[in-house]
Amino acid sequence: MPPGQPGPYPPQQNFGGYGAPPQQYPPPQGMPAPGGYPQGPGYPPPPQHAPYGGHSQAPYPPQGGPGYPPPHGPPPPGPYGNAPSPQPPQHFQGPLSMPSPGYALGQMAPGDFRREADALRKAMKGFGTDEKALIQVLANLDPLQMAAVKSTYTNHLGRDLIKDVKSETGSYLRQGLVAVIEGPLAHDASSARDAVQGMGTKEWLLDDVLLGRSNADISAIKSAYEHTYRRSLQKDVEGDLSFKTLSLFNLILRASRHEESFPVDPRTIEEEARAIHSATASMRNNVEEVCSIFARSSDNELRAINQAFNNRYHASLEKHIEKEFSGHMKDALLHMLRTALDPAMRDAVLLEECMKGMGTKDEKLVVRVVRVHWNRQHLEAVKRAYQHKFGKDLISRVRSETSGDYQRLMVALLQ
Repeated sequence: MPPGQPGPYPPQQNFGGYGAPPQQYPPPQGMPAPGGYPQGPGYPPPPQHAPYGGHSQAPYPPQGGPGYPPPHGPPPPGPYGNAPSPQPPQHFQGPLSMPSPGYALGQMAPGDFRREADALRKAMKGFGTDEKALIQVLANLDPLQMAAVKSTYTNHLGRDLIKDVKSETGSYLRQGLVAVIEGPLAHDASSARDAVQGMGTKEWLLDDVLLGRSNADISAIKSAYEHTYRRSLQKDVEGDLSFKTLSLFNLILRASRHEESFPVDPRTIEEEARAIHSATASMRNNVEEVCSIFARSSDNELRAINQAFNNRYHASLEKHIEKEFSGHMKDALLHMLRTALDPAMRDAVLLEECMKGMGTKDEKLVVRVVRVHWNRQHLEAVKRAYQHKFGKDLISRVRSETSGDYQRLMVALLQ
């Protein structure tokens, strides 16, 4: 089948060597490049970024390379959304990850967005609200375009777009629209706060925001959280999680995992596959050993460890984790492994979890639909993965579980 032509969902089995990337899912013919970034003088070609909140299909361009940094160079170090990437180990030779689109302070698409700002204001001005118009404008914006529209709304009209939308809408429609307007970074920060605030912890939300992320994105989320709430994300997480999962998240929040350009050492991979097996071979699991391996490994290395484990023990590492762990620890480790192995299938399964059984878990559905919509190429892969796994069309499934303007927004974000 020629490249770019839609077809059956490709299997994710043989990676062709330790750490080799999983097969990429080509976009259907005629589909725009990921993110739909506009072209114009002084604006770089769209970078091949990781799907929002997920897996890096290809390494980020090195600093100074094509597609990054923005046309006027990287923004100066600042306290919000632009935390410097952590220093790699001394033996590391390779480029650091760059923040995903929407994760660096001041990034926005060039151009004149007054027409979009005026359309949004018109939809909310006077008696009644035109929800269809709000959805039509907001659902098709990529992270940098959304940042530009939000800024234009403030500068051109002297109003706060989020406040206006909150005052004119309600329920899950409002939740979804606000999440889109916030953009990926601010929404991650607010989601992390929501996960640890009040009684109990929304563990699923912490997992969605923090696990399987690049060092650059984790650093940006931590900085945005501190800037917005004047609190330390690490300390808030420490106050909410139990000892075992806390040790994993403390490691994650250090933002010091190996970069995807970190060389995969077959000897180390074999040792770590054996270490995972031996750490879970007795009645009392050595959880910290497993957490340490998962937290420091790049996606390339996790794929290599998975393959080495399968080869050595003739068993699936995923099933081994499901058997040996339980609760939040099991969910977290599986999330990290599935991010490395097949991020599209991971998100397809997460979306189905929101809809299966009695009743729809609407809060989860909104968060996860908004999350996958930020990268169009990844979204198309998720839809193919969902069809392959569940034998259903994702949009039709979401349409059957929602109604009204809430339904209209969810469908628009997935189209």
